[in-house]
Amino acid sequence: MKNSKLSIVMASVLSLSVMLAACGGGGGSPTSAGTAGGSNASGSEPQKTVTVFQFKTEIVEGLNELKAAFEQDYPNIKLDIQTVGGGADYDAALKAKFASGAAPDIFSNNGYASLDMWEEKLEDLSDQPWVNDLVQLAAGAITKENRVYGLPLDLEGFGYVYNKDLFAKAGIAELPMTYSALEEAAKKLQAAGITPFANAYQEWWLVGSQGISVAFSNQDNADEFIAGLNDGTASMIGNKHFEDWARLMQLTLDYGNKNPLTTDYNTQVTMFANGEAAMMQEGNWAQTMIDGISPNLNIGMLPMPLNDDAARTGKVTIGVPVNLVVNKDSAAKEEAKTFLNWLVTSDIGKEYIVKKFKFIPAMTTIQATAEDVGPIAADLMNYIEKGDIFPHHAGKYPDGVAQEFGSAIQHFLAGQSDVPTWQKNMQAAWDKLK
Repeated sequence: MKNSKLSIVMASVLSLSVMLAACGGGGGSPTSAGTAGGSNASGSEPQKTVTVFQFKTEIVEGLNELKAAFEQDYPNIKLDIQTVGGGADYDAALKAKFASGAAPDIFSNNGYASLDMWEEKLEDLSDQPWVNDLVQLAAGAITKENRVYGLPLDLEGFGYVYNKDLFAKAGIAELPMTYSALEEAAKKLQAAGITPFANAYQEWWLVGSQGISVAFSNQDNADEFIAGLNDGTASMIGNKHFEDWARLMQLTLDYGNKNPLTTDYNTQVTMFANGEAAMMQEGNWAQTMIDGISPNLNIGMLPMPLNDDAARTGKVTIGVPVNLVVNKDSAAKEEAKTFLNWLVTSDIGKEYIVKKFKFIPAMTTIQATAEDVGPIAADLMNYIEKGDIFPHHAGKYPDGVAQEFGSAIQHFLAGQSDVPTWQKNMQAAWDKLK
């Protein structure tokens, strides 16, 4: 998306920004740029406030603990951490903050198309000391013309999280790496009195951002296919891999929980953690919630296979869920860089990344054991080591398409459209927003 289009969108949400400011949701440039009303213990230097606007709700508690540790190390810098859940709500709130003049100093960015859209607002971080420590998988989404514009917070992966003990109870000895094998596993689980899938299809992001990425990955060349969607030479209509993805979704419906379209993330994870279902489409971000319900659950990760070619489809999806970027117009941008560097170099920052957040590190200088990150991430790291991974393509969708995808997919899952109509709706969403 062109930056001029971003300006139009930002202007259109100005009224929302006024409402956010009235509710105390501000904290951007006016506060950050000046003195925060105090000085350090010696009174020699004024304090500055760095506003961090991010969307990973599951790490808020840990971020606040890190805030206290950072402010102890840097008494002249105060952090104002603000969180809005990911997706449309976050995107609208971020645009509103910029439109109102309350832009944050640090904010979340998905990279790829989002990098293109926000590039004119981003500080070039290529000279930061952590840049050379980025793992190869992490750098691509936030790098443009050899310039690094953000700090990848971690690597995340998704597929079907599965309960190893329930698989054993159903007599599933070989892990399903193809569609037919997954269908057979579902039948065995159901025959053993076990619900195969816990589906949280109320969550548009689960299908519209994450799940559908697998249909892109199974193309002969995903990036060429996306380029073709943008220039009109490719289409989702009649595409076999999208048809296969719809078939996989139907399988999960046929062997899944009741009322999947009114089942949210928390309910899904609770069902799975309580042993009420053997599989769920999720990733390593769910580990902390699972641990809070059923510590030491014997679990692992499976692909979302679309066909019976295991070499092609028997892979999990890995990507960077969030890059922390710096507002280049912030008067506190040097302090913002100080915090980002501290986050990935301090002992406590590195410890929280792997042990508290259960993240797969995006830095070669941060080490993680299976005990640190939990069994889901440990399994994902094994897939990474073997090279059995897909990139996450959602960051390459046009702005707003993931939400449109989610709606179209939910209509299909509700039986309100057949596969050809669903494909037409998906293509129409892309064409409208590209």
